[in-house]
Amino acid sequence: MSFAKIYACVRNRHHVLAQAALLAGLMFAGCSRERSGPPPGQVPEVAVTTVSTESVVLTTELPGRTSAFRVAEIRPQVSGILQKRLFTEGSDVEAGQVLYQIDPAPFEAALANARAALARAEAQLPAIRAKARRFEQLLTAEAISQQNYDDVASALKQAEADVAYWQAAVETARINLGYTRITAPISGRIGKSNVTEGALVTAFQPVALATIQQLDPIYVDVPQSTQELLRLKRRLQEGRIHSQGREQNEVGLLLEDGTPYRLKGALQFRDVTVEPTTGSVILRVVFPNPHDDLLPGMFVRAVIQEGVNHQAILIPQQAVSRDPKGNPVALIVDGEDKVQQRTLTLDRAIGDQWLVSSGLTPGDRVIVEGTQKVRPGSPVKAVPLGGASPPSPPQEDSSRPAAAQTN
Repeated sequence: MSFAKIYACVRNRHHVLAQAALLAGLMFAGCSRERSGPPPGQVPEVAVTTVSTESVVLTTELPGRTSAFRVAEIRPQVSGILQKRLFTEGSDVEAGQVLYQIDPAPFEAALANARAALARAEAQLPAIRAKARRFEQLLTAEAISQQNYDDVASALKQAEADVAYWQAAVETARINLGYTRITAPISGRIGKSNVTEGALVTAFQPVALATIQQLDPIYVDVPQSTQELLRLKRRLQEGRIHSQGREQNEVGLLLEDGTPYRLKGALQFRDVTVEPTTGSVILRVVFPNPHDDLLPGMFVRAVIQEGVNHQAILIPQQAVSRDPKGNPVALIVDGEDKVQQRTLTLDRAIGDQWLVSSGLTPGDRVIVEGTQKVRPGSPVKAVPLGGASPPSPPQEDSSRPAAAQTN
């Protein structure tokens, strides 16, 4: 075979291979176009929610701590040996219930001694009083000197003073004898006893014998920053929120595990002194506690009502994103069905929604779903959130070659 024939054969083979490669490329391109998104020229569909105003009760969660409604530390008012403990530790006690008994013998003897001295003083008083009356008559008749009468009058006053003194001594001894029975000043739950029978106790000792705490109702002390307090007052003055009157004094409570407390509390007062170390004031809330679910010292979160915003704008949190500077933004669909971007000012999160202070007006259509496939200025098809139509199946291009349609 000549060289010219060999060259022609090789060239024809290369031509066939090039055609086969071209056909394979067309088939791959057809499959790629078939697997891609909607055909060119189709407007993307987005789910929108229409902005409207509504009344929203604004609340603030603040950390707090429970404390007993009343606390009484039990201390002896007389010294002596403790004879009995008459209560069960950790039990509920009533006001006036006897808790401890101090040995009363020395105080009974003191009371008997005071009574005897009082009886002696009272026995001497009638004779001195009668003598004073006789001397007064004799002085009128000038039968005795003035000095004699003055001496008798002085003795009468001294005898009357002795009677009054011993009457007071009897009362003091009786009170001290009563103090040997240590009673509960308030009703509540008593804790552990710090002394046992046989212990020597002294009057007004620094260590309490036991402590009684009234748990129903119970206090919750909540610190509120002065900055937050000033912000709330300013919003009330500007009319951005409105007071609810008595309902605003109702306070909810979240327990340590996040469980809502089933009973509502009442805001009792706001302290007028700012804590210098924290820059906050104390809000004291009273909660009913019939089943002793709240114990002193528990950490809780109080849900305090600030007021009502009658023109609140709420949008889903998923509709809000951040620009490169970190500012919150949202995409809306304008009257020409084109996407526009709005910069927002957010107040707070309420559930799964944002409370918007500025940036949106009633009637705006905010894009909630489909923000990834649009950009500002592009046309879109807006459908209500939750009512989006299902995507249409990809349609085949009849202009493709038959080989490109069967992959």
